[in-house]
This record gives sequence, C-alpha cells and structure tokens, in this order.
Amino acid sequence: MNVAVRRTTHAARTGTLLDMTTAIGRPPGTIPTPPGSARSAPGPAAGSPTWPSTGVTSATDVPSAIDVRGLTKRYGRRTAVDGLDITIPTGVVAGFVGPNGAGKTTTLRMLLGLVRPSGGDGTVLGQPLRAPAAYLPRVGALIESPALYPALSGRRNLTALAVLAGIPRAQVDARVETILDQVGLAGRGGDRFRSYSLGMKQRLAIGAALLTDPDLLVLDEPTNGLDPIGIREMRTLIRSLTGRPTQPPETETETDADADAEAEAARPRGRTVLVSSHLLAEVEQICDWLIVVEGGRLAYQGPTDRLMASHTVDVVLRPEHDRDIAPLTDLLAGLGLPATRGERDVVVTVDAGDRESREYVRALAEVNRAAASRGITLIEMSPRRDSLEDRYQGLVTAARADGATHPPSAHTSTAHTSTVQGARR
Repeated sequence: MNVAVRRTTHAARTGTLLDMTTAIGRPPGTIPTPPGSARSAPGPAAGSPTWPSTGVTSATDVPSAIDVRGLTKRYGRRTAVDGLDITIPTGVVAGFVGPNGAGKTTTLRMLLGLVRPSGGDGTVLGQPLRAPAAYLPRVGALIESPALYPALSGRRNLTALAVLAGIPRAQVDARVETILDQVGLAGRGGDRFRSYSLGMKQRLAIGAALLTDPDLLVLDEPTNGLDPIGIREMRTLIRSLTGRPTQPPETETETDADADAEAEAARPRGRTVLVSSHLLAEVEQICDWLIVVEGGRLAYQGPTDRLMASHTVDVVLRPEHDRDIAPLTDLLAGLGLPATRGERDVVVTVDAGDRESREYVRALAEVNRAAASRGITLIEMSPRRDSLEDRYQGLVTAARADGATHPPSAHTSTAHTSTVQGARR
C-alpha cells in the first residue's frame, strides 16, 4: 500500500498520471486514498459482469440495507454508542441526525469497518457487520472533508481512483465521464482540483465514491461549509442518487397517485443513501427515513413523514375586520374547536390529521362556511406547522430526560414492517 500511495503522490505533484495497475498488492475493489483524505470505499458495481466480482448478490435481494442491533462502542470508561438499533430500508435517503457528541460519526465508522464495535451485531447489505470485507466493495463513502490530489484535474483524480478500484482500463474513460456528468462537473473535469470551489470538491469526492456504482452510499456532513447555492446543488444531487425524481410533480390526480404507487411497488429498490447532517431543514427536504440519536442511544427512527405528521393542525384565521375577532372566537367555540384569540387573528386547533388529508380540507371548509354565514369574511387561513427542528428538539429533550431507555418504534419487528411500507415516496 505504501508503494502505491508514494507513486500516486508523485503523480499528483508532477501533474502526470502513472500506470498504477501493477505492484499495488491489494485485491480489486479497494482504493487507497491520499494521506489525510476522506475515506472513499466504493466497490465493484453490482451486476456488472466485467468488473471484479464480489461474490455477493444485489442489495435488492435483502429487505434492509442496514439492520444492526445493540451496536456499542466504548473508549475506556466512556461509552460513545450505547446499544444502538438501526434498520434502514433499501432504496431510501436516510438522514442521521443528533447533537454534537451523540455518536453519529462513531456509528458511521463502525458501519464502514473503520472502528471495531465493542458490542452488537447485524448486517450491512445482507452481510455480517463483523465481516466488513464482505460488503465494503459495494459501499461508497465520504467521511469528513474531501482531500484528493490538488495538482491533478478532476478527471485525472477519478481516473486514478477508477484504475485502483479495478475497473478495466477499457471502461475507465467512459465511467469517469459518466460520473463527471452525474455530479455536475462535466464542464470542469479538466481543471485542477485545487481550483475547485468547496462545493465542487465535495461533489467530486461524492463522484469518487460513486465510481463503482455502490449499493450503499454513506455521506458525513456533505453540505458542511457550503453556501446556499452549493447546498441546493448538493440537495439535488443526493436526491438523484437513488434514481428517483428530484422534485415531485406539481399536480397529480388520485388515479395518477394510485398508478404511481403500483409502479413504485413493482419497481426494484435502488441505491440507499445514508446522510449525516446538522442542517435539519435540508434533511427534511431530501430524506425519506430519519434516525435521531442522543447520547449514543436511539431517540427515533422511521419515515420522516411519520415524525412530521400530527393528528391536529393549528390554523391561523384572520378576518377582514378586527371587530370580527370576538364573534369569530365565539363561533369556533360553538363548533367545539379550541381557539386562541389574538389581536388581529384567531388560532384554531383542527383535529384533522395531515395537512394534505381530505379531513383537514373539509374541516377548513366547514369553518369558512360557518364564518360566512355570520357575515365574517376570512382573508387568511394558514396552517402553522412544526418544523423538523421543533420535532427534533422535542425528541432530544425527551431523550435527555428519560435516558432514551425506550426509543419509539425502534425495537419490534411489527413496528419495522409497518414503517418500511411508508418510507418510499
């Protein structure tokens, strides 16, 4: 390994690419990274007969991409991860969130075979957690910050890594161009890595992890340090990695939704993406599945929509005239709806479930008709929805209060089965 790293370093300094297909002394599918670089561990593409064989089946043959129980890591007397149970369905974008020191990075390192667990067991891509060599060839990862060779262009960086990954030389150029296009760097592939912006460096590093078309992609803080435009580009890229649309359709009939649901059920699940992030607004927009940890223990896991759903919705009602505030409050009380009177509006709690549900729409229509029958014109009817940050803060506060001894919907197979069905959009 040292020989290969020295050769590659020399190539980076001189701006030339040496032939590194020989004298590497490692099995195909493993990639040495530059000193101090983020760990990229992409492996051979699943189902590609001309690439190095992994001897394992596709991730679509297993029900969960990650399924571990009792995952624990101790450093002396300090417990960084304490009996963590994680189940991530295949084909979702899963968000992994928690306060600093909650054990997120340690957990990722254990899943990637970089740190040996002190306890626990399970599977990753259907292979035993304690045998990472069996599944790592099918995993791509970006942990911490990207550090590729600054004197090489983005294209030459990817070419070097593709050769080291064992991709046949006849396929390298085409694969590199595909990746550059996928991460939005096709027009900058010939520029040196040192000239890239931080967002471009992050995207190239993700491209390196995608070279061998992994079944599982692990990203640790991929938007860290990016500006708003860079964050938006990263969001679009991450959503595209599972092969699903980056934006939902603007209009959809009930028939269309039923047809889409049937097609979705019949379609094989794609790549699974696990994203660790502190930006909760971004997690809410891109992640189907959510895992919240606090103090090394599980506080929540399941569909993001389930966490955000509520059986009640607070709606702000604003009448055209301030003099109608009192009559509107009395009207709502007569309808049996809890209401809070403000100076220029009234907040009513509607027991109607999801904001998109028909019950919610009917409840608002009933309120509007009742107000109109009393001569009250409503100029605003807007829902007041908790953000993911609000729900996250509640989970963390509760976990700290009770020690997270009974994480919700995390331990039983029945709960897992029900939550998996609602994970995909």
